[in-house]
Amino acid sequence: MLVRELVDRFEYFAPKTWAEPGDPVGLQLGSLDAEVHKVLVTLDVRPEVVAEAIAVGADFIFAHHPMMFHPAKNLDLAVPQNQMYATLLRHGITVYGAHTNLDSAPGGMNDWLAAALDLHDVIGLVPSNGTTATPEITMGRIGTLAQATTVMTFAQRCKTIFNVKGLRLISHTPDAVVKRVAVLGGSGGSFYQTALSKGADVYVTGDISYHPGHDMIAAGLSVIDPGHHIESICKPHLTQLFRQWAQENDWSITVVASTLNTDPFTFL
Repeated sequence: MLVRELVDRFEYFAPKTWAEPGDPVGLQLGSLDAEVHKVLVTLDVRPEVVAEAIAVGADFIFAHHPMMFHPAKNLDLAVPQNQMYATLLRHGITVYGAHTNLDSAPGGMNDWLAAALDLHDVIGLVPSNGTTATPEITMGRIGTLAQATTVMTFAQRCKTIFNVKGLRLISHTPDAVVKRVAVLGGSGGSFYQTALSKGADVYVTGDISYHPGHDMIAAGLSVIDPGHHIESICKPHLTQLFRQWAQENDWSITVVASTLNTDPFTFL
């Protein structure tokens, strides 16, 4: 089969028009008319992931984070990123990235995160693409816990759920009761006021910086930052989804999830 057959099916599930403005989603390298036999699903496209793709015989890498957030200024192969592009081209590996369109898709990234947190009565958090034209398409989710707990207990639970050795808790009220939880995968700090306005007792998102952390505390919102890498939850879910589509459409492809941890941070 051709790459475009899987891409067309995916873009029906999560159209590129649902991506945030300027987000470089879609084909990153290679050709939609290339043949695909084995797909490697990953969160990030890094040199070690490319080596893994070569080792397992994958000819298509499907990633959540786009490989090219910024255009290359040159093709100097002394630059590791450029060398990675050259390796991909040399081995005939196509790369596709599905970022904020997957975040917003019903049944996509943020629904997987909400399900992992065992949230009920889940609704959307932030209208996708900065518009209310399609209110059902939203980034982030907000829902309720089956049983109330405390901020601190819920934070400890997040460590287990997302399998992280450490996280950052931003709160002056760790003993406060938590019933309503908002979650947004990736860097969602700019949307904390929306979480607050929708009644969240705690907001789970990544990449909170110093001064916004102060603002969150001043606003009375507790925030749990388990990091950006929790979006690796996409790997098993996308793998299962692609295998399902392969069976439904009689595609002769193999789909595997990357086994690598691409989190750049280590907690000591």
